[in-house]
Amino acid sequence: MNSMQNYLADTVKSIPPSGIRRFFDLVTQTKGVISLGVGEPDFVTPWHIREACFYALEKGYTMYTSNSGLLELREEIANYMKKKIGVEYSPQREILITIGVSEAVDLALRALLNPGDEVLVPEPSFVSYAPGTVLAYGKAVSVPTYFEDEYRLKPEVLEKYITPRSKILILAYPNNPTGGIMEKEDLEKLRDLIIKNDLIVISDEIYAELTYNGGHVSIASLPGMRDRTIVLNGFSKAYAMTGWRIGYACGHPDIIAAMTKIHQYTIMCAPIMSQMAAIEALRHGESEMRRMVDDYNNRRKIILSGFKEIGLDCFEPKGAFYAFPSIKISGMSSEEFCEKLLMEEKVAVVPGNAFGANGEGHIRCCYAASIKNIEIAIERMGNFLARHRKG
Repeated sequence: MNSMQNYLADTVKSIPPSGIRRFFDLVTQTKGVISLGVGEPDFVTPWHIREACFYALEKGYTMYTSNSGLLELREEIANYMKKKIGVEYSPQREILITIGVSEAVDLALRALLNPGDEVLVPEPSFVSYAPGTVLAYGKAVSVPTYFEDEYRLKPEVLEKYITPRSKILILAYPNNPTGGIMEKEDLEKLRDLIIKNDLIVISDEIYAELTYNGGHVSIASLPGMRDRTIVLNGFSKAYAMTGWRIGYACGHPDIIAAMTKIHQYTIMCAPIMSQMAAIEALRHGESEMRRMVDDYNNRRKIILSGFKEIGLDCFEPKGAFYAFPSIKISGMSSEEFCEKLLMEEKVAVVPGNAFGANGEGHIRCCYAASIKNIEIAIERMGNFLARHRKG
């Protein structure tokens, strides 16, 4: 038996591997690479959060929690959500602790979709939404966003893609990969369309704290949107806790109960040590988190200045820690550009088409890297463009 391909599920065979991870694997095989590829803070989790985990272990916290997660953590999340987005959630019935936001996205899609239901995915977007939809037997519908609109989702564009099968709209702002945001007036323009078409919103707000020009606004805070929005967030980005794998979902109790049912049978619960660390992050992590965000903001300015210097046109990201410059002056496709840049200059970035067809002609550069590495990467990219500039 030479191949097991015939035994694989058609849904799994139909989805491509992650474009981000493909380049991450290439980086690990190449020495001396400066990576602006994987979206991970270069900070270590602040000491007081790590210490809370050590203390939890010393006290013997090594058991299961409830499926929903520690009530103490859910209470802290409820306080945080009321303070940050102005929405109240019941810790007992409306909050679920998950294995990062990635699991929360999967649970929400599986809890809501029937075969053939459509999910509206504004693109460029994070790589998991469309495959996650397919794995939940739904149909992902790409909705383009544009540079000239600062990658904001426009209601007149969205309306063109809504059909009688449309059930979910995914909103992921601040956006990965573009760094775009949606301000209150942008969300208000979408609200009537969402309600008119009876859509449920999955609002992925993992980068909410990384908003540089004013505060983050959640669509759940708008009148009529609380119960038809599932707000997803976590600790990976703002608190430099990627490996701890702690996220959460907040929403209507019926939806959270359905998500919890799936979570029960597939995961059981998030690790208790990570949950204890998350409690510490919410209680005492604000100042360290602000320090890291200020640092990202500084790096954002440095990378934008660098792109301008070497002739790459780039939208100014308003949130997250990514820049999404155009590489059209090279005359190459996004994949060709990234592969040649890695081989010739040992700089790793991610091709824009990994985030949907609308990302072609761009690359994603994560500036959650040291200033020194950002500056070296820009210099190497400048050398690369000097050789490969079209015309």
